[in-house]
Amino acid sequence: MEKGEDSSTFKMGNSAQERSLPYVPDCYVVPPSSKPCDSNSGIVPTIDVSRLKGGDDERRGVIQELSLACQHLGFFQIVNHGINQNILDDALEVANSFFELPAKEKKQFMSNDVYAPVRYSTSLKDGLDTIQFWRIFLKHYAHPLHRWIHLWPENPPGYREKMGKFCEEVRKLSIELMGAITESLGLGRDYLSSRMDENGMQVMTVNCYPPCPDPETALGLPPHSDYSCITLLLQNLDGLKIFDPMAHGGSGRWVGVPQVTGVLKVHIGDHVEVLSNGLYKSIVHKVTLNEEKTRISLASLHSLGMDDKMSVPRELVNDENPVRYKESSFNDFLDFLVKNDISQGDRFIDTLRIKD
Repeated sequence: MEKGEDSSTFKMGNSAQERSLPYVPDCYVVPPSSKPCDSNSGIVPTIDVSRLKGGDDERRGVIQELSLACQHLGFFQIVNHGINQNILDDALEVANSFFELPAKEKKQFMSNDVYAPVRYSTSLKDGLDTIQFWRIFLKHYAHPLHRWIHLWPENPPGYREKMGKFCEEVRKLSIELMGAITESLGLGRDYLSSRMDENGMQVMTVNCYPPCPDPETALGLPPHSDYSCITLLLQNLDGLKIFDPMAHGGSGRWVGVPQVTGVLKVHIGDHVEVLSNGLYKSIVHKVTLNEEKTRISLASLHSLGMDDKMSVPRELVNDENPVRYKESSFNDFLDFLVKNDISQGDRFIDTLRIKD
């Protein structure tokens, strides 16, 4: 097959990254403004979340650190989060083993339906993407676990058990972090706890970014923000880049997030930007590629229930700070995903902002 063939050739199940092509087809080449070489390594906020369980003064200190990180970047890393390293390692291991299964095993989960509770795919919109991305993924709902786990892959052996344990642990952590976030906004730590704990959504996105023969010309994922309240990310290699809008006098720059064993990344999503009435910003991020190694990442996205609308709390609204966002739900985001092209820079949060 020749370089430059039509993008329809690379539908899921037959993509360049699944076939380990020795070149990057034209339909994967990103525009010069989007190429990955414009990023630098940088220092990102790291928060010791074990201090949330300390005394009042210690907790207040952590809440302040978290608030500053949410205002400036919409991103921070967490250490001493309480999840055993074996649970993290096991989840990465079974994820990698899933992507190494024969194609027949994986293709039974293949779907273009963004509403499906379990789906395997290789693109944002199969056959419709303007640009394709060097990524393979498995998405599945994870809360409540007993409702969804029987739909997950049975192979590799141990996938359901080990990924399920990771999902449970990271979900408990997300509830604690959301309590800290709402507390930092003056809403109290229990403002969303029942809506997220009992009826909230957890979507686990298991990503595989195979070695790319020319990582400077393609991306694993384009610049985007997550719809969620927060996303907790575990990765085995560098590759995540976040956009710091305050750098270079406000013109911004891309910052590489280093991989450190045991550290989890926390992305502020669109729905916390709405919750904060714009005080906190959802983080724009992208994924770059590696020429020699496969990168695995586990992104656990946490939000309110499928049709539960996130809106600006009346406590954060006054004459000087009117409501700046429309309310929306996870289902509204899925509708947006069907109708828009995030590879071209379309962002869900932009549709929620109320224009002056």
